[in-house]
Amino acid sequence: MELNMTKAQYSELYKAAAEKSKWWINVPKAFVSGGLICILGQVIFDIFSTNGFEEDISATIASVILVFLSVLLTGLGIYPRIAKHAGAGTLVPITGFANSVCAPALEFKTEGMITGLGAKIFIISGPVILYGTLASVLYGLIYYFFLR
Repeated sequence: MELNMTKAQYSELYKAAAEKSKWWINVPKAFVSGGLICILGQVIFDIFSTNGFEEDISATIASVILVFLSVLLTGLGIYPRIAKHAGAGTLVPITGFANSVCAPALEFKTEGMITGLGAKIFIISGPVILYGTLASVLYGLIYYFFLR
């Protein structure tokens, strides 16, 4: 099916469909929600570190608990509702990464273990992994050749 539409007509259609972002509301909500996730992580870290665990172990435990909570809330359908209102505040911390792996796994599990789950589990987080890895390699090369 081919649409015979001019650029001006497409532009008008796009403007009509595009939702205007209320950044003055979204930015504070993202800041507060991301901050609350970080506070929760810090509280978990403090609980374990004050009870005799080493700092690196406490940090690992806090990360694992945050990832677990994110996956649990995603599975229960709660995390997407929180993210709808909190925006980037829930997407940027480690909880957002866990959600970006868990959500496609739940969505595509009916297509089977190989073509569904296996093929599409990293559909959202894959670019983050790819470009994060490339950025770290680039930084490592710059450090090795110019900054050491």
